[in-house]
Amino acid sequence: MCQWTPRFPAHGPVGYPVEDMEVSLIDGEGKKVGFNRVGEIAVKSRYLSPGYWRMADLTRAKFLPDPNGGDKRIYLTGDLGRMLSDGCLYHLGRKDFQVKVRGYSVEVAEIEMALLSLASIKEAVVAPWEDQSGDQRLVAYLVPNNGFASSVSQLRSFFEDRLPDYMAPSAFVFLDSLPLNPNGKLDRRALPAPAPTRPELDTLFVAPRTSVEETLVRIWAEVLGLDQVGIHDNFLDLGGHSLKATQIISRVIDRFRVELPVKSLLEAPTVAEMAVVITQNQAKKAEKEDVSRTLAELEALSDEEAQQLLADKGGESHGR
Repeated sequence: MCQWTPRFPAHGPVGYPVEDMEVSLIDGEGKKVGFNRVGEIAVKSRYLSPGYWRMADLTRAKFLPDPNGGDKRIYLTGDLGRMLSDGCLYHLGRKDFQVKVRGYSVEVAEIEMALLSLASIKEAVVAPWEDQSGDQRLVAYLVPNNGFASSVSQLRSFFEDRLPDYMAPSAFVFLDSLPLNPNGKLDRRALPAPAPTRPELDTLFVAPRTSVEETLVRIWAEVLGLDQVGIHDNFLDLGGHSLKATQIISRVIDRFRVELPVKSLLEAPTVAEMAVVITQNQAKKAEKEDVSRTLAELEALSDEEAQQLLADKGGESHGR
């Protein structure tokens, strides 16, 4: 009998394949995955339904012929699963659970599959949350494997090479266990709201040292919805994305009266680095104002005043 296992507490065991039926898990390219890997559940049997009633296109997409030329057919269920080494199958949810985030349609199952591929993660659930500004963002709820620990910095680095920016969760919530309903299934409504606290990063927290850094820290904390921001914290590690970058740059320009492109936040992704950029821009601005004032004064001088000024300068030079 297929036993309940603490390895996957949020997902119930389906059981073992019955006689004359083969159950396998396949990846996005249609290839079988091994034990303890996540994939779409595919059922192979000669006793499958001929297809969907009057839905030929869907039938062709879901019911595949036996690649070996036999009389069996393959049905793609659209469900995700994981199979233990003893053959016990666990159901992990629907493959086609989509949410809209920043104008993009996102398959949360794909994100969960990526997270579950990490040895440090035992359970993973991704859910949409609406922040204070009304923007939809993705939050990953993770139950770590015993003996493993991943920082938010490491998780974000993991996503950089695997999924588009809009699919990377903006917040990670670590739990001892996922909330379950009386039937033993995941209770999504019981998932806690992400706390407005600075995430655990590889970077040590350093408080602002200058008035420019203090102002920037306040702006970042307001836009990102965090209680505090360190001057060496990376904007992306704090849950930032392109929309948040636009909001931050807009406030910076309004507060400091400098011209900055949005990409400047990616080129200077910490408060400390952006403070340097702002200081340099302010210096350039002051320099331009000084030059303009000097030119205006020179243009207003009479010939006599100009000669006198040159004479004074010359006397000063000789005096040195």
